[in-house]
Amino acid sequence: MMSDAHLARRYTDTLQHYLSQPDEDVLLTAYELGRAALGDGLGILEIATVHSHALARVLERPQSESERTRLLERQTDFFVEVLSAFEMTHRGFKDANTVLRRLNDILEGQAKRIAYTLHDEASQLLAAVYLALDEASRELPDKQAIRFTKVRDLLGMIEDRLRTLSHELRPPMLEYLGLPPALEILAEGVSKRWGLPVTVNSTLTADVPTAVGITVYRVTQEALTNVAKHAEASRAEVDLRQIEHRLVCSVRDDGIGIAPATAGGHHPGLGLFEIHERVTALGGIMRLGANADRGTDLTIEIPLEIEHMG
Repeated sequence: MMSDAHLARRYTDTLQHYLSQPDEDVLLTAYELGRAALGDGLGILEIATVHSHALARVLERPQSESERTRLLERQTDFFVEVLSAFEMTHRGFKDANTVLRRLNDILEGQAKRIAYTLHDEASQLLAAVYLALDEASRELPDKQAIRFTKVRDLLGMIEDRLRTLSHELRPPMLEYLGLPPALEILAEGVSKRWGLPVTVNSTLTADVPTAVGITVYRVTQEALTNVAKHAEASRAEVDLRQIEHRLVCSVRDDGIGIAPATAGGHHPGLGLFEIHERVTALGGIMRLGANADRGTDLTIEIPLEIEHMG
């Protein structure tokens, strides 16, 4: 890692060299400086500041008006070459996000097919089993036929579970009623299954793009599952709102909290990794940390213009 002072000195020396003797080798060094700055975590504003200071140092010496004009023209080529490292990284990031979005679309398509299989085909098979049990029980004495009642009860539990899984894989309410009602139904399901009270607060009034709605639903689903399984919480809350052109969704609990390393983004579990990847693919951000009282806050922000992005 290059120190700020070292970067500034090298940048000034390289810029001065190029302004006095412009050639391709020095431009290659300019590109490498951009890569080094990027690797050290500097952004465009920081490297622009470094460039302006270096240029001011170079222009300190006396020079004619024509020479000054020529130097200013050359410094533009140098700076563009430095920024090309940032541009290439940005393009790579954008391409990666496009791939992630397509992968998410593929996964959602598979989830829809699985949901259809669980809801329709499995239900048909269970219906056939019910009929077979009824026929078999009619041919048995009453005492033995009673045993089939327990089997029918188990089949009913299986049918309910399959229906719940089908709705979670591809929630019909998300398509027909929108995101807030779908989250409320999800919260009810979590409360029934895990005994965790979950409230949903929404001030959202605008229509949500399909990709954004599915992502927010999946993130909330994963977050509430994590809370129910690991947080030892007595309650959870989902808050959905719009801030300018961004959709913001927060999941809060009053559980045991998270380790500082996890809050800082180190060594996240698979669920957190999936949440981060889903949100990043739509140009959004994820924040995870302790809340003001007790427990954990997970917040995501996603731009609502996502369907118009490259």
